[in-house]
Amino acid sequence: MLDELKNYLDVTWTDTATDTKISGILSRAENMINKYAGTEIDFETDLTAKQLLFDLCRYIYCNSLEDFKINFRGDLIALRARYKADDTTAGGDEP
Repeated sequence: MLDELKNYLDVTWTDTATDTKISGILSRAENMINKYAGTEIDFETDLTAKQLLFDLCRYIYCNSLEDFKINFRGDLIALRARYKADDTTAGGDEP
């Protein structure tokens, strides 16, 4: 997924320092999105969550993390609601 993210960020060069930085950003962003959703997300199959992940990485990469929650508030609420709904429907008859 690192190469996909680098392409999304328009990082066309290859060097160890940049790869390390973007890998760290990706790891932190995955953790943050999973916390917003309240569960572990498979970003390879959930393309909506993957787009949100890449947008979060873009904001972190551009030192604008504080704006992400404001600009993507609706998307984060929808993500949380979708995974919360999936969680409650998976339990069957349990309250």
